Amino acid sequence: MPEMPVAPSASLPPSLAMTLAFIVALVLGLLLKFWLASRQIRHVARQRSAVPNAFAQGITLQAHQKAADYTIVKARFSLLEMALGAAMLIGWTVLGGLDALNQWLLASLGAGMAQQLALLAAFVLISSLIDLPATLYQTFVIEQRFGFNQMTLRLWLGDLLKSTLIGALIGLPIAALMLWLMGAAGALWWLWAWAFWMGFNLLLMVVYPTFIAPLFNKFQPLEDESLKARVTALMQRCGFAAKGLFVMDGSRRSAHANAYFTGFGAAKRVVFYDTLLRQLSPGEVEAVLAHELGHFKHRHIVRRMVLLFALSLAGFALLGWLMLQPWFYSGLGVRPSLSLLVANLPASMPAEPNNALALVLFLLVVPVFTVFLGPLFASLSRRDEFQADAYAAAQADGGDLASALLKLYQDNAATLTPDPVYVQFYYSHPPANERLARLPAPTLPDL
Repeated sequence: MPEMPVAPSASLPPSLAMTLAFIVALVLGLLLKFWLASRQIRHVARQRSAVPNAFAQGITLQAHQKAADYTIVKARFSLLEMALGAAMLIGWTVLGGLDALNQWLLASLGAGMAQQLALLAAFVLISSLIDLPATLYQTFVIEQRFGFNQMTLRLWLGDLLKSTLIGALIGLPIAALMLWLMGAAGALWWLWAWAFWMGFNLLLMVVYPTFIAPLFNKFQPLEDESLKARVTALMQRCGFAAKGLFVMDGSRRSAHANAYFTGFGAAKRVVFYDTLLRQLSPGEVEAVLAHELGHFKHRHIVRRMVLLFALSLAGFALLGWLMLQPWFYSGLGVRPSLSLLVANLPASMPAEPNNALALVLFLLVVPVFTVFLGPLFASLSRRDEFQADAYAAAQADGGDLASALLKLYQDNAATLTPDPVYVQFYYSHPPANERLARLPAPTLPDL
């Protein structure tokens, strides 16, 4: 009986499947982001001509239109940034940019730790230089146009220099240790690397507010005794202790206002932007602080840290597997070392390590495949914000919190009429109408 012909396999080579999956995910994500940004632009533009009825007595038409224009300009610019980001990503990966950089450094430095560190440093430097024009435009054109930028070019350059030096002094040793673990800690290197990375992040929470943040801003103890007494009493009622109450000179860089907690354990401190203290009454400042305390009371910070730890562990484990798959490299336009392509490589033919390559590729492609998780994390964050608002309304004056939020929306030119679908995908905080609907009516100034 003659043998039946065997049909050729319809499955794609793994490297080609990786390439197609990457491109499809990138295109779908880009189309989704473009669609969402376009919805936001159209929706805000349609609502520009009149202040929503719920805010008619508290927000002027001029302020409302400024917020609409600011939102539209930023959204339009984001379209350009997304297109540039996608082009850069394609250039680094399937068009061979990262491979060309890696091969050039191998030819110049040879295989080893120096070459791997040089690859990471060169990648970060080139990416940062490509991003510089967009950063400058955002700061000195968009923010300047709407009256938010307070930075001089000299201050901006000083910040850039300091951040680059700090990044090199901290980042290069961290990268060297991580690469060493990848090569020397065996099959479970990713578990050791994850433990080290989490420990470093916890240490940074202690070190940053005391040693790094003061390099960029001045922090002065809160001098307003009346406000200090009010804030201290609130913190005592809430069972919260902090190392100090500080005012930061945020107005040196921006007119935007904010307040935040920073640090970890005994190093926690409360920081108020000087712009915030100028814009809000003492009762409103107390209510904003009560909102932040609500996050701690409901253990939002702890839960977010646990979630971060879990996601980081999964990420390190995935990287540990992917870095051993030749198709992961070749499917993304990179030639892996010989050890991944040839079985039983002789000791006389040592292969270049792929550790830095794997790390860069992983950081490049993970956002492409996780973009659709955005709405889930945004939804969890908005839920936390509602809980913190409710806690603040119970511990302070809910009307003060409502009026503070209204002032902050106005002073920061945050639109009161975002597109609902855009909100579901991107907003980590609920829009103004949803937040204020759950709070007592604010005391509105006469217009």
